[in-house]
This record gives sequence, C-alpha cells and structure tokens, in this order.
Amino acid sequence: MYFAKLEFFNPFSRSIKDRAVFNMLMKALKRGDINGTKKLFEATSGNVGVSMAALSNVLGIEFRAYLPKPTPRATQILLKVLGAEVIMTDFETIDSVMVRFVQEEARKAGAVNLNQFENDDNFEAHYRFTAREVEEQLKAVGKEPDVIIAGIGTSGHIAGLAQYFKERYGTKVVGVVPAEGEKIPGIKRLETKPKWYFKVDVERVVEVTRNEAIEGAISVARRDGLLIGLSSGAVVKAYELVSDKLGSGTYVLIFPDDGFKYVEAFERYLWTT
Repeated sequence: MYFAKLEFFNPFSRSIKDRAVFNMLMKALKRGDINGTKKLFEATSGNVGVSMAALSNVLGIEFRAYLPKPTPRATQILLKVLGAEVIMTDFETIDSVMVRFVQEEARKAGAVNLNQFENDDNFEAHYRFTAREVEEQLKAVGKEPDVIIAGIGTSGHIAGLAQYFKERYGTKVVGVVPAEGEKIPGIKRLETKPKWYFKVDVERVVEVTRNEAIEGAISVARRDGLLIGLSSGAVVKAYELVSDKLGSGTYVLIFPDDGFKYVEAFERYLWTT
C-alpha cells in the first residue's frame, strides 16, 4: 500500500518548494537579512523561483531569477507573469559554480541571495513542518511509514523527512535521481553534492530516465486521474522498481508538484512514442 503526499496544493508555486521558500524568507526577515535591501537574487530551475517571485510580490521585494539553459519555457513565462527579472545563463545545471556565480552577482548588486542549496532553513522547513504533516495525516488513518520515497534535488525535503522519521519510526528512505546523462526537472544526481543528503541515512538511491519519469506521471494520470509532474513520475517509477525488493508495508511517495508546467515534455514524449 502506498500513500502519495500531494504537494501541489501549496498555493504559490503549486509545489513543495513553497515550504522552503516561506521558511527561508521568514527567517531572513527575522534576522534582519533583508531589511536593508529590496532585491533578492536566486539560482533556480523552477518552483523555487516561482514561489520566491510570488512571495517577493507580497513582501514588496524585487526578485531576479537566474535560470540554467534547460529550464522549461512554462517556468520562464510564469516568472515573467509574476514580474520577476529572468536571467537565462549558459549553465546546463545548477552546480556549485552556478551557485557561486549568483552569490557574486548578488554581492555586486547589494542584493540578498538566500541560496536554497546551502541554507539550513530549507532543511528545517521539512523537518519541522512537512514531516509532521505527513505524520499527522498517516495517524489519521492509523498508519506508520515503513518506507518513504522522495526525489533528491537540493536534498532539503528528503533529508528533513529522513531525519524526522528515522528518529521516531526507523523508516527506510529511498532517494530518486536522474539516470546518467538524463535531466529531470527538480531532481539532480549526487555528483552535484546536495548538502543535506550526506548528513542522513538513505538506504537506496534509484536512477530513473526522463522517459520513465514521464511514463510514471502518465500511469498515475490514467489510473488515478492526477496530473503529476516529472519528479513525481520519477518517484512512482522508483516505487515500482523497489517495492518488490523492500516488501509489503506502508509506503509514502512524495509528489513535489503537478504536471501543468511540463506540458511540452509530455507533448514531445507523446509525439515520439
């Protein structure tokens, strides 16, 4: 049996990234990090940018998003609708080099860079809030999680969930990454050295191709009527690959966002298969 955590019910980016962005912004405001500036710069390939643009509007802050080349066109358009300044870069993925580049750009402009990839407020959002919400929802149906399956991006949500549930239940955790040479929005390979992944115990890491992620999303759409995103589809595929090996029990699959930003990816797949 598996339960899916539908994170596209968050209001700003329709994704799990609302949690991290809100916590990072609130903590920065509390510390006074943002009080002296009205500019915010961030490296993002998707939902963090959309969430940060939306919340920057609420707070009256100018937002500039630095995007890697493969960023979906839909994300670029949504950022512009929200009034963000969009900078397309030549980076193929967000790695440490791109992160340092954006930090330097922020320094030169007198802007704040919250840096989702290294900011512990990202991890804290999931340890304190996402994990507790999952726990409460499972308790409502009398269940405890035997296995959690989640994508690895910044590693904030998989690490926060892993630490919380291992402390209390000894839950097994499975991470999901793109196969070598593949790109799946929202998740990255371990070579990018996601900060919090290496601080928790993850039993398995499953590699998934882009087509497998799309197929996972399509299978859920046609079986359950839910339009989920590509990283969610990758989690579905990982569940199919490991559930027989890990045995029966209560599985929790984290679906970070919905499928509407990825219509072009679905279109290309459907026209070529």
